[in-house]
Amino acid sequence: MTPDPAARPADVSSTVDPAVTSEVERRARLAKEAGRVLAGLTRARKDGVLLALADALDGAAGEVLPANEADIEAGRANGLPESLLDRLRLDEARLAGIADAVRQVASLPDPVGEVVRGSTLPNGLQVTQVRVPMGVVGMIYEARPNVTVDAAALALKSGNAVLLRGGSAAARSNEALVAVIRRVLREQGLDENAVASVDDGGREAARALMRAHGLVDVIIPRGGAGLIATVVRESIVPVIETGSGNVHVYVDAAADHEMARSIVVNSKTHRPSVCNAAETLLVHRDVAHVLLPTMLADLHERGVVLHGDTATVALAGDVPVDEATDELYDTEFHGLEMTVAVVDSIDAAMAHVRRYSTGHTEAIVTNDRAAARRWTTGIDAAVVMVNASTRFTDGGEFGFGAEIGISTQKLHARGPMALPELTTTTWIVEGDGQVRG
Repeated sequence: MTPDPAARPADVSSTVDPAVTSEVERRARLAKEAGRVLAGLTRARKDGVLLALADALDGAAGEVLPANEADIEAGRANGLPESLLDRLRLDEARLAGIADAVRQVASLPDPVGEVVRGSTLPNGLQVTQVRVPMGVVGMIYEARPNVTVDAAALALKSGNAVLLRGGSAAARSNEALVAVIRRVLREQGLDENAVASVDDGGREAARALMRAHGLVDVIIPRGGAGLIATVVRESIVPVIETGSGNVHVYVDAAADHEMARSIVVNSKTHRPSVCNAAETLLVHRDVAHVLLPTMLADLHERGVVLHGDTATVALAGDVPVDEATDELYDTEFHGLEMTVAVVDSIDAAMAHVRRYSTGHTEAIVTNDRAAARRWTTGIDAAVVMVNASTRFTDGGEFGFGAEIGISTQKLHARGPMALPELTTTTWIVEGDGQVRG
């Protein structure tokens, strides 16, 4: 996979300044204390804080947008690709969307205290498993200022404190957003240390955060393949692994043609810089001669650079299509670029996906219910789509208000993660003096 330029493994230094470690640990201790208070808040209290935060964000354009523009200018000067600049960019509409996402989080049920299961044992003991906050969540991410607010809102609602390492590309934007969040916490009578940034410690702060075992309860990396791999490899704090998105759309022989065209174009071009954008189009040979010329033209007209196998090139007509290679099929482009292949069957499509997929999102377009069932049962991915754009793999679209990441691992959480995934459980055992014989 093509590494994200802003997420190279060097982003986490192998040598940590003791002063940086000490400061990160100090903030983690303060966050832990603040988290103990959050864990006991009622839903009404937490929702009130979130609604106040949303209102504050609505009025914060004057301090947030100039900071973001400075980040954009610096990123452009440093050669950040347009895909990362798009993730980094804020405007009034995006800031309003972030505030609305906070309101949606406030409207959701509180997971804390939810009974997962329970029973009364033959000896009369009542055993109940209930959701409780994780404690302190560490976020390591880059060039995504919206994650700063999403992570804070989801952490606060689920009773957790959060430490943020948002990277140098968005340093000014994140500083402004964290200042708004901490100001709201103070105004609401809560400890501002429940949300803190460690960006001022630079790259070494990320490594110190990953070494804060016992102070930080879980690390969630969010970004390119290089950043995620580094955190998974180096952290001694438990990690929920979010994955890069080498996403496929397979158009079956039984697909509705207009539906297929719409889904493919939307999956690739709606917002090509994000992890749920499609990177590869697979088309069944029986319909390729009808569908591919038009699909390729549609994608080309929207600026997509295309790479295809021999059959695709033969059907491309006047549309320029370069030869695809294994390396290209294995690439998450983060932009207007796509690989294409013609396959002989759904089995061949599934074999291609198994070879190149990162387990994020895989979609089929078909009117054949048997084919759809084979896809949903045979594809190993966090999200499997049938007749829908891959762009719907998103916590907000799933009704979660926001997401803290999209997990591609199989333990604890998988797919878009929101409030329940930021909790663990406690077993409560109530008795009347029972002793074990």
